[in-house]
Amino acid sequence: MSVLGALEPARVMHYFEEICGIPHGSGNTKKISDYCVSFAKEHHLTYLQDEYNNVIIWKDGIKGYENSAPVMLQGHLDMVCEKEEGCDIDFETDGLCLQVEDGIVTAEKTTLGGDDGIAVAYALALLETDEYPHPPLEIVLTVDEEIGMLGATALDTSPLRAKTMLNLDSEDEGHLLVSCAGGVTAQVELPLSFETGDGEKYVISVSGLMGGHSGVEIDKGRANACQIMGRVLYELHKEIPFSLCFLNGGLKDNAIPRQAEAVIVCPEKQQSEINTKIAMISSEIKHEFLETDPMILVEAKKTTLVEKELAMTKDSADKVIAALLCLPGGIQKMSFQMKGLVQTSLNLGIMKTEKDHVSLSFSVRSSVESEKRALLDKMACLTKTLGGTVTTNGDYPAWEYLENSPLRDLMCRVFEEQYGRKPIVEALHAGVECGIFAGKIPELDCVSFGPDMKDIHTPKESMDVESVKRTWEYLLEILKQLK
Repeated sequence: MSVLGALEPARVMHYFEEICGIPHGSGNTKKISDYCVSFAKEHHLTYLQDEYNNVIIWKDGIKGYENSAPVMLQGHLDMVCEKEEGCDIDFETDGLCLQVEDGIVTAEKTTLGGDDGIAVAYALALLETDEYPHPPLEIVLTVDEEIGMLGATALDTSPLRAKTMLNLDSEDEGHLLVSCAGGVTAQVELPLSFETGDGEKYVISVSGLMGGHSGVEIDKGRANACQIMGRVLYELHKEIPFSLCFLNGGLKDNAIPRQAEAVIVCPEKQQSEINTKIAMISSEIKHEFLETDPMILVEAKKTTLVEKELAMTKDSADKVIAALLCLPGGIQKMSFQMKGLVQTSLNLGIMKTEKDHVSLSFSVRSSVESEKRALLDKMACLTKTLGGTVTTNGDYPAWEYLENSPLRDLMCRVFEEQYGRKPIVEALHAGVECGIFAGKIPELDCVSFGPDMKDIHTPKESMDVESVKRTWEYLLEILKQLK
């Protein structure tokens, strides 16, 4: 029995419910991709399915729009699969259990996949009928957006003709996304030499930090546990000699690390001096981050008396600490075009001691490609002086703000006519698929928008039915005016 059958817009909700019945987590998109292909065949539409399971479906413009410039509608097929503890759903094989209450759609104890199943539903509802005026359409549905925009990166865009793109992967009705940062992961590696040391072993910890997303929350001014650790070790070493055994911190390069830990070996009978110094450092740092990280805590705990403990040589340790202290972090530049937008930043997300080196993984972001390159050069130059290397991976381009955007102007005008107020035009300091397409298709005019969704990527994810309806009407009017 249909759960969404009584909701409007009926065909959009019909397809969304069908999509929710098909397992389509990231890395498990073959079934949903084949579903879209079957739809195209059933409706006698030209389609392309590539080896990655990306799907492109073409539809001619309706009468009166046959010679209009083509328009691309773009979204992604995969969803984030998260569930509450005790939920026995198998995301590999099971569909979702949908619920509707007070005009809000959710899934029982799991993510909903409105991000970005609603884009697919909008597209299929458009493709199945000639009821709505529209120019020639190129529907582009990518895979594995949620795990690195892999489908968009791999997609061959040469069959596409559209220079106008409507991306349907935003979650705030009334917000028009017109720019995003490009990014790259930079891996700093510092070689290590080791020796043995005697004395008392201590665990130095930095904890209690807020953390957050290294793109959209980098402007919050929150402390970075890995870089705080570098500062702690440098301050401690000014007064107390020690050998550094290892240090680790952070879990993801795109998250501001909330904790870090280091193990040191000191001469005996230094506990009082260490505790005093650590307490002073902790007090200073806590004061500095009182507004952003009020629970920050720096501690030193004595563990055991050791002999011939393997530790880094003084030269190796000095260089590692110098890197933590001197490599840049956080906001590097704010945009002058869009007030309040971070233009360039980086985040040290993972710090790890390996067998013969320390690795530092940075997420580097900028909405200006040249600034991203300049920041990487800065990191490479400093790292080289410390005897280390920098490698990069996962590079994706920025979606730079267009001073002249006919699509943006049209969408703002249509929005004002429909809603009686101006939309919020904004940029995002994180990567979205628009950046991939803008990098592949010269002169692409693109805007991202969508209906209201809350708590995406969590089992509390929800989608507002009335917002879905209004956004559908908005989409139809935009297409009508793109003649």
